Amino acid sequence: MIPTTQSLSPPHIPSLIPTNHFNPPIPLSNSTLFSIKTTLKRSNFSHSRKTPVFKSSFQTLKCSVSVVSEPAQIELKRKPSPAEVSRTVMEVCELGTLCTLSQEGWPVGSGVRFAVDAEGTPVLCLNAASRRFSMDRRASILVQLKQCGSRITHCMVQGSLEKPDDRNILKKLHSIWRKKFNEEIDADLIYTITVEKVLQKEGFEEDGAWATSSEYKNANPDPLRDCAENIVKNVNNNHMEDFERICNIFVDPGFQVISTKLIWVDRLGFDVQLYAPEKKIFEARIPFPREVTDEKGVKSSLNIMSQLAWEVERNHPHPEFEKGEVMKQVR
Repeated sequence: MIPTTQSLSPPHIPSLIPTNHFNPPIPLSNSTLFSIKTTLKRSNFSHSRKTPVFKSSFQTLKCSVSVVSEPAQIELKRKPSPAEVSRTVMEVCELGTLCTLSQEGWPVGSGVRFAVDAEGTPVLCLNAASRRFSMDRRASILVQLKQCGSRITHCMVQGSLEKPDDRNILKKLHSIWRKKFNEEIDADLIYTITVEKVLQKEGFEEDGAWATSSEYKNANPDPLRDCAENIVKNVNNNHMEDFERICNIFVDPGFQVISTKLIWVDRLGFDVQLYAPEKKIFEARIPFPREVTDEKGVKSSLNIMSQLAWEVERNHPHPEFEKGEVMKQVR
């Protein structure tokens, strides 16, 4: 049975991120697909209250939000696990620092290129100079993903350096390397790191979180990994006024916010930096109303959030929804 809905808004509110897949939006309904979490509160952002208008060759988004009268009490996962983040970093990046033990027992670090197989196992191509390690094959590879706002997400994979000798395995690893770098390599140069555990950090001063080998192998890289950077650039360069409107409604920082910046986006939500007086910077996490799997889903969710924020700013009746939270002070 389809629930009935009631209009709560003016007939047309422009889309936060215009897209060519949809027609103009319709008003918010009397109920919502959003996870019911907290009651809306006002925040301390300062920005224009005019209806957002964008210059774009795309059409605006059509979004209809409705739900049954008794929402399911499902606890949404707010953020990908350390294992998921690590898998994403290893998929996106292609450069890292390999640390092995020399024949004298000293740790030796060297820059390497790498690819990963379906389970996230690092695949390396090591020349003669990079293979001067001892019989102790313990090794690690440190990989860093630079994100907006000077944030660097770290992933360190610890394990054992192995030299595959099975021809079928070497053929598979060679194919993985060719797919990532579009080049041929000598099978004698192929090495792998057998994953024992993984450390994931989101900053130099954080302790980080460990993931086991099984957690890492069973995790999936984020489906937005190939488009996340472009989404971040698009929002920060073209839609900042309306993105700040979203942050104003979906986060209660408890302090004055001068400006905001989108840092990263994944299937469950997005990370934001909040700039406060005295050059202080805080990081917040805002969940999506629902999990997304592609760029189209991100646009749809942001447009829904922008439309709801527009409603709240004008004191229209509105549903409750899950809000984000300030996670830490960056500076």
